[in-house]
Amino acid sequence: MRGEVGTAGGAGVAEGTGEGTYERTGEGVSAGGSGRPGGGASRRGRPRSEAAERAIRAAVVTLLEEGVPLGEISIERIARTAGVGKATIYRRWSDKEELFVEVLRDIEPPDPELPGTSARDDLVVMLESVRVRGLAQRSSALLHNVVAQMKSHPKLWAAYVATVIDPRRVTVLEILRRGIADGEIRGDVDIDLVNDLIVGPMLVRAVMRPDAPLADDLAERIVSAALEGLRPPVPTVP
Repeated sequence: MRGEVGTAGGAGVAEGTGEGTYERTGEGVSAGGSGRPGGGASRRGRPRSEAAERAIRAAVVTLLEEGVPLGEISIERIARTAGVGKATIYRRWSDKEELFVEVLRDIEPPDPELPGTSARDDLVVMLESVRVRGLAQRSSALLHNVVAQMKSHPKLWAAYVATVIDPRRVTVLEILRRGIADGEIRGDVDIDLVNDLIVGPMLVRAVMRPDAPLADDLAERIVSAALEGLRPPVPTVP
């Protein structure tokens, strides 16, 4: 990420260090701050915006790597580190909490692709992603420290839960519903409780017991143990 920050100066020249270098004009951005809606000129800054975004995200990571607490990282400080104007940041993110959550998603392991072959297979894949995230937090001081700091910033933690944690929970609940529909799981169970029964043991080991082993087959063993008790009863032959 530090290599990307090295290009931030270029992004600053492209996007400007003040409010007026590029301005919104309808769907595009107008050069020179004139506010003229002119055709081609309205999109001149578009190809350079990706470089600016990379520089901004890299600047946040750089500040975190340098040990700057989340509470002390301001938009002004991010802009100065990235070599862009504050307006460049505000055009992309409404506040620093929104930016922080996106940066954290960048440095976390990506969400898994589900095989879709069965509820069991999908649950194993989802639980394996929790295990991998646990390993990442153990091995990455940056990720561990950021997650720990977020919990003391209610607005930031709420944004992280809403955009990162809750969607994963929704995915597991959808898997469980499919499992019930396909006859893999009993239909009389509380799927919210089942979610906790399946994901909970992995979270305990990954988050609350940092010295607990996270074996390669742990996800499969947890899912197998849970589904044994959730399997519909076999009809008895009269």
